[in-house]
Amino acid sequence: MRILFVIQGEGRGHLTQALSLRQKLVGEGHEVVGVLVGKSPARRLPAFFLDKIGVPVYPFESPNFLPTAKNKQVNLVASIVYNLVRLPKYLLSVRFINRMIRETEADVVVNFYELLTGFTYFLFRPKALMICIAHQYLFLHPDFKFPDENRLELAMLRFFTRLTAIGAAKKLALSFRKMREYGPEGLIVVPPLLRHEVLDIKPKQGEYLFGYLLNSGFSEEIIDWHRAHPEQELHFFWDRKTETAEFKVDERLSFHQLDDLLFLYYMSGAKAYATTAGFESVCEAMYLGKPILMVPTHIEQACNAYDAALSGAGIVADCFDLDRLSELSKNHSGNMSFRHWVKQADWLILREFRPDLLFHELPAVGLRRHATNWVARLGRFLPI
Repeated sequence: MRILFVIQGEGRGHLTQALSLRQKLVGEGHEVVGVLVGKSPARRLPAFFLDKIGVPVYPFESPNFLPTAKNKQVNLVASIVYNLVRLPKYLLSVRFINRMIRETEADVVVNFYELLTGFTYFLFRPKALMICIAHQYLFLHPDFKFPDENRLELAMLRFFTRLTAIGAAKKLALSFRKMREYGPEGLIVVPPLLRHEVLDIKPKQGEYLFGYLLNSGFSEEIIDWHRAHPEQELHFFWDRKTETAEFKVDERLSFHQLDDLLFLYYMSGAKAYATTAGFESVCEAMYLGKPILMVPTHIEQACNAYDAALSGAGIVADCFDLDRLSELSKNHSGNMSFRHWVKQADWLILREFRPDLLFHELPAVGLRRHATNWVARLGRFLPI
């Protein structure tokens, strides 16, 4: 089949998932004909992704969250205003996505949680079948446990997730553990998409702490902690465009630009891992048996962190308290059931791309799922 990827390009998570899925699909004889990446002008696509994906990459402007002035937490009000002002540009992006689906003659569009893909299918109804894949689709599962957060924000998160999947034939929800399929949402739970480079690594127990900062403003917290603990070696990755490949504060603290092989090298030898709770890197650290400190910056990451903690990944905090991480590393034991779950990813995910099932069974299944879903929704309001 001819397959087109459309990726939400904030952070590294969906990008590395796309690299992994392409490896699996090409191995089965499918052709990935192109990659569209939604991003903001403030972000740049990591060089490792452009080097490794192996097909033409077409960026387009897409909605995104704005950080606060210190580049740490998400500024929700500013983000809404910013994205409303840029609405005309996003409409052009929707037309661009639709045109690329036609020009590439794609049989299937794989949507990695990009909002504008859902809008494209709502406005233009392309002929190509759409499969959505991301961990966020697990938020639509009735058995998913949410943290004690603002109910309105959780409802908005679930609504946003549904918007990304308008017109989808199925949703593949990446999960830390096995969960049942949920037909009314067209939801199929599958293992995380880890690349062969991760699966082939033999981890070792080093003496340094390692981390990833989605928002580089958190580097201030790392530097402050380092001043109080100058003996502890630290390696952190960030996305600060103005810095060189390696910004060395001193012999014990370095900040690195995103590089996939270097990232995995440092992760595999680390004592423990600190992150802003993106799903993909948490999965990588869990697979390699590293204890994790998760510092979520917005509601989605808070849900990821809570779910990961329930799965034995580590602890959740409001700041980069590396003292707690160091203490955790002394008696942490890895989750072997998670490793077994990850190793089932190939056949569980590739099964959903079988042409005989995708083009013959899914339309009818999808119709039944949508009908069941809407009947259930109407039932909440009818006096029956």
